Amino acid sequence: MNVTDICSPSSAEYQYYLFPAVYILALIVGLPGNLSAFFVFAFRTSPRTAFSVFISNLALADIVILLTLPFRIHYHLNRNHWVFGDLACRVTGILLFANIYMSICFMTCICVDRYIATVHPHTYLRLKSACCSLVVSVVLWCVVGVAMLVFVLLGPLKRNSGSHSCFENFAEDEWNARLGTFSLLGLVFGSLVPSIIILVCYPLAVRRISRIRTRTAQKAVRVIYTILAITLLCFLPNHVVYLLHFLRRRNVIQSCSAKNAIHDARRVTMALVILNTCMDPVLYYGTTSRCKWKQKMSCLWGRLRRHRGVYTITVR
Repeated sequence: MNVTDICSPSSAEYQYYLFPAVYILALIVGLPGNLSAFFVFAFRTSPRTAFSVFISNLALADIVILLTLPFRIHYHLNRNHWVFGDLACRVTGILLFANIYMSICFMTCICVDRYIATVHPHTYLRLKSACCSLVVSVVLWCVVGVAMLVFVLLGPLKRNSGSHSCFENFAEDEWNARLGTFSLLGLVFGSLVPSIIILVCYPLAVRRISRIRTRTAQKAVRVIYTILAITLLCFLPNHVVYLLHFLRRRNVIQSCSAKNAIHDARRVTMALVILNTCMDPVLYYGTTSRCKWKQKMSCLWGRLRRHRGVYTITVR
């Protein structure tokens, strides 16, 4: 008999309150912040640069994550009973997890952009056009889009008998087929590689950038430190625990106590990774001067007010 079959699963009663609270907070704080940032960097930033392209794509990835949360809120408030059908489960689930990986990939792109801009300025002048960043962004979205389409078209997800869960509690043979492959690819290219670049390369880059006393260099340092903080707080715990979760599902880790600890840690780190959508607006605001941000945002609110029939714009 498989060891995982005789382990009593952890009830994790707290998840019915933890996830809705975190998701509602993310919607209240993260959705307005990311929508505003997407508008500013995608439509109000001129000339368009590689940095603004990556920032707007990061905001878009966060928006996609946030749009899936109402389904997850209902799911957890309904005590992990999914009522929207298997197709909706597959689509919202893969959108959520794929865009978590997209977020850290675009953060990595931002780090690379800031590093080249300050340490190799002559190279950056040749790459300053938004064309390269647009190509990179399109390639990332296409790769993830194809992976999501394949995942959805492979058919219903097999869950353990009697389960009404969504994107969890999968049957063992599901992990031996579809989930094992997708999880391994996500761990390597969506977790390991970006994390190594951010956590190893860029603290070393900061040491060199800090010696440069220009405004661009100091802004680059702020960007890198902000991304490091978001990675350490939100992404890295989730990546480590998901690796342990993957090893447990592949029967590398078989201890019942370890299984229950990973089960609980998986839920806590999933809540933390969603809080990334609340912290990213700090990155957006920190990379733009306060005066320019207010000017761009006053234009946005002015358009909204005119749309409602109010034609006077007051900027304080």
